[in-house]
Amino acid sequence: MDMQGATASALLASARAGLAGAPREGLGEERESRWRGHRIVRIGEAWHLGVLLLTEEHTLATAEVLRAADPGRRGYTAESARERAARRALALRGGFGEGEVAHIGWSVIDVDAVDAGGSSGPLAVIDGVPSVRWSTAGGWMPLEAYLRERVQLLRDAVA
Repeated sequence: MDMQGATASALLASARAGLAGAPREGLGEERESRWRGHRIVRIGEAWHLGVLLLTEEHTLATAEVLRAADPGRRGYTAESARERAARRALALRGGFGEGEVAHIGWSVIDVDAVDAGGSSGPLAVIDGVPSVRWSTAGGWMPLEAYLRERVQLLRDAVA
């Protein structure tokens, strides 16, 4: 992926091409109905690249990541652990398989705004270079290097 001076959309398109055949993770959405109750249902899938999720059409910012699971024992010492177990159970109830990863609360990144020199989610143009804020506390990193590293990590996990 040597794309000196490339736009964010070109870099992301190149990453998608490099991810062909790599495993994807589920995109979930909370739903509530009178008949089926509260649950997290699968609405798609994406490649998980750190703070980014790539679908065939969109680039998303990650938010909550959980594994679908039965809540099991109820003797949690922390309320946060109890809540996390309940959320994992919602994904299981919504159709995710046991142990399957579900991404919830993600948001669509406006890549066109980034290409125009602006920012959206964790992406921005910094000193003319498409960049990514790879953690809330971290600084900016060139998007090209970030994608190259993340795509390679995901490809290596398959090999």
